Amino acid sequence: MKHKRKVTLLCALLVFMLQSINAFAQNQIKGRVTASSDKQPLPGVSVNVRGSQKGVSTDVNGNFVIQAGPRDVLVFTAIGFANQQVTVGDRTEINVVMKDESQNLKEVVVIGYGSISRDKLTNAAVSVKADEFRQGGARNAMDLLQGKVAGLNITRSSNNPNSGVSLQLRGVTSVEGSRSPLIVIDGIPGGNLDLLQQDDIESMDVLKDGSAAAIYGTRANGGVILVTTKKGKEGPARFDYSTYFRTESVVKKYDFMTAEEVRAAIAAGQLPANRDNADWGGASTNMFDEVVNDNPVSQYHNLALSGGTKSTSYRASLFFQDLKGIAKESGRKNYGGRLNINQKGLDDRLSAQINLATNFNSANMLGNSLNWETAYTRLPTQPIYNANGTYWEDLTTTSSNNLVSVLNQQSNNRTQQTSSADAKFTLDIVKGLKASVFGSLQRDTYTDNVYYDINSRASVAGTITPDGGRNVVPRGTGYAFKGNRIENDYAFEPTIDYSTRIDDHSINGIVGYSYRYNVWETSGMANSGYFNDQYDNNNMGAGMYQQSDASSMQSEKQDNTLIAFFGRINYSFKDKYMAQVILRREGSSRFGANNKWGNFPAVSVGWNISREDFMQGVSFIDFLKLRAGYGVTGNSGYANYTSLITLGTGGFYLYPDGVWRQTYGPDRNPNPDLKWEEKRELNIGLDFNLFQNRIGGSLDVFSRKTVDLLGTVQNQLPSYITERLFYNIGTIAQSGVELSVNATPVKKKDFTWSMDVTASTVSNKMDKYSSPQFRTSDLSFGGIGGAGALGDAIRTREGDDIGNFVGKRFAGFDDAGNWLFFKRDGSRVTADQIIMSPTDPNTDLAVLGNGIPNYYASWTNTFNYKNFDLRIFLRGKFDFDILNRMEMTYGNKTTSSNLLTSTFTRHAQLNSSDSPAYMYSDYFLESGDFVKIDEITLGYNFKLKTPHVKNLRIYATGQNLATFTSYTGNDPDFVNDNGLDPGMDIRNPYPATRSFLVGIQVGF
Repeated sequence: MKHKRKVTLLCALLVFMLQSINAFAQNQIKGRVTASSDKQPLPGVSVNVRGSQKGVSTDVNGNFVIQAGPRDVLVFTAIGFANQQVTVGDRTEINVVMKDESQNLKEVVVIGYGSISRDKLTNAAVSVKADEFRQGGARNAMDLLQGKVAGLNITRSSNNPNSGVSLQLRGVTSVEGSRSPLIVIDGIPGGNLDLLQQDDIESMDVLKDGSAAAIYGTRANGGVILVTTKKGKEGPARFDYSTYFRTESVVKKYDFMTAEEVRAAIAAGQLPANRDNADWGGASTNMFDEVVNDNPVSQYHNLALSGGTKSTSYRASLFFQDLKGIAKESGRKNYGGRLNINQKGLDDRLSAQINLATNFNSANMLGNSLNWETAYTRLPTQPIYNANGTYWEDLTTTSSNNLVSVLNQQSNNRTQQTSSADAKFTLDIVKGLKASVFGSLQRDTYTDNVYYDINSRASVAGTITPDGGRNVVPRGTGYAFKGNRIENDYAFEPTIDYSTRIDDHSINGIVGYSYRYNVWETSGMANSGYFNDQYDNNNMGAGMYQQSDASSMQSEKQDNTLIAFFGRINYSFKDKYMAQVILRREGSSRFGANNKWGNFPAVSVGWNISREDFMQGVSFIDFLKLRAGYGVTGNSGYANYTSLITLGTGGFYLYPDGVWRQTYGPDRNPNPDLKWEEKRELNIGLDFNLFQNRIGGSLDVFSRKTVDLLGTVQNQLPSYITERLFYNIGTIAQSGVELSVNATPVKKKDFTWSMDVTASTVSNKMDKYSSPQFRTSDLSFGGIGGAGALGDAIRTREGDDIGNFVGKRFAGFDDAGNWLFFKRDGSRVTADQIIMSPTDPNTDLAVLGNGIPNYYASWTNTFNYKNFDLRIFLRGKFDFDILNRMEMTYGNKTTSSNLLTSTFTRHAQLNSSDSPAYMYSDYFLESGDFVKIDEITLGYNFKLKTPHVKNLRIYATGQNLATFTSYTGNDPDFVNDNGLDPGMDIRNPYPATRSFLVGIQVGF
């Protein structure tokens, strides 16, 4: 029995040894590798035995031969394709089909003076292509990026056709310097957004962190947005036409009292029957409705021609845009064009690219400059017209301004032309070595024309003082103003670029020189004493200024120069390990004599983890890259000549001889040590694609600090010349997290659902705002204004968050209806017992909230069903506060103008006593959180059989469709949350609107 057991064990051991020998036996494995897209053979594919040094490459026919054992795993890798892993087993022939790597990994990201594919990118940079832009007719090119870039906050104060946007990337970076990103259009630094039309833009690339933006030096503290316009391509001639028509309506009206409610309140004794609250002859009007357009229609047309050969290509576009505002006498007409020509020569070694663009616009700015506060608050019992048909005016109070007469008796227009021309010539010297020369000119010029009729309120009331207050325009005469501005920007940038690949090493380097010169000048003149309105402002000499002495004239000219030397090196090893190094040395005429030059270095690295051998078995990860970067950028975005002592005028004085003469003297302190603000930023990011590229995105964590912060400080007299000095004094810090995710939850034959999500959070702190020479305890912003001198609502102290509301804490009302507030010890007292001084260590003032959102999010859903497409775009801002100054001013009886109905409901207790009702505290502070259905677009793509129509799409878009918020004031999306005075709602907002448009895109 024991003998049989021994034989059995011996046989088992023998079988195991034979199997082991077979497992480790090396067999010749052959096979073929093809592409999944076209089934064509793939040469140059790396075939490696996982965990060993053994490897071969496929030949021109995609074939390979390698020695491997049954338990070995073969790893197939090729640039542009997803890695494949195959266990050998008992096979001697293995054929592999390589799947294309995610398209977004191949996408080219423009990084300034060059470009790079996304899989090799080591910085926090985002590329947004034209098909990802917002769909509904953009008033400004930056509107197209709304909600598309995590960390980029785009704020528009209104839908006024003459307004722009406020841009802020990754928080507040400066107090008195520029806080906006640098705009670069086709290489032109400081590109003018008026030259961009939505159908002419190919892509926008945002350089978010310092390691990416350092290549632009002292203009890159706020980040960089690189705009690439569409260019000509080789192919047959093509025509593309786009058009849309849009109408809009007011989203929300403030609930002010009607004429009937005013009369009822007077009758009930709730309002005194004094002059301002009187029933003016039974009139019932609504000034807001009188000055608002009913469903204005805007239109846009763009016709593009393109085509070319291998040597020459072109693209030209013409456009017309007529924007109608919701306000009467508010609009803007734009027309112009863009031309691109590409030419190759010298056996394709020399290439030239030329771009020309121009935009003419005519803007009616009267409606958007209306006193909208009057439109909301003018008493509805006051009439519009007198019995004889003339305009009714009460010249004793501005609260009764007749805005209908303003629209009909005044004019305010601007005519403007903006043009740019740039050219780039590139010569391929030898393989991998290129030299380029780029030059550009951008010119912006406009003329402002203002006229007040002889019967206008301002003329009749005698409130026009064109000379700064010395004299008033004679009553009952006309007034005219004409002003001009011309600005030229020049840039010249030669570069040398070298690229090579040696085995697994890839190197690209660029060095260059940059010269930029900016010069602008203005002039203006005003005259009065016109006794008829025939000339408008087209005959400035016709006014009788000699007799009235109520004319003015002024002019100014400024310039600045910036030069730089820069270089960048990109290195990659096996496309797994990447590194980038940047150095820019830059000088500016704005800097002080002792700090004319600065250095701006940056370094970043990347690791394509998914291409490591140990990741080949992780099937759900298609791409995973870790990157980290550190960079230094600057900020020279402040006024010219601030480091120099300058000569200014002191005003006119009457000399003993009876003649008025101008006086002169120094008006600025010199600061030879003045320098740029310097931002030092660390960014760590992760890029990923998962589940066969169904989910992709990036996660970034950053920490940044702006040192040598620029600010204006008080100084001693003497030894300084004036009381204020522009000085490097403080430090601001930001930190945050940004997440971008794109996903395709459903992908069927006829139906696809894809989505994009962005989310970010940022913290802004004032670390320091003092120096050994100058000390400032805190800064205040956000003037409250209105019926009393309440000062500023926002205070920023060293060590605190930027944007803090600081004031009294509301504690309810006493039995008599008087305000009560909390003292620092928690007790409840009346306002006169509160210690109001912010510098007193026992102050009762406290941080009430913050006007900067802590969190931003957007969510885009795109549905495609056969020829239909539907896009739904939502976005929101969270965890921030807004001071409702409309409720604060018109929710109580302090004012004698019209009142909000909430005066007698929500604020009834506030108005039940003789205690001053107009008071600043957190009583008027509200949560500004909102979620908005920002855009819904439904489109249909026709599949026509005719070869003459290449594409045809019709679409309809609704914008600003719904806002979900608890805020009771204006649309919280139009309340500024950028800069140093965020969360301050205004009392005269241009009306928020909802719009609908229909459009057509067709190509021939």
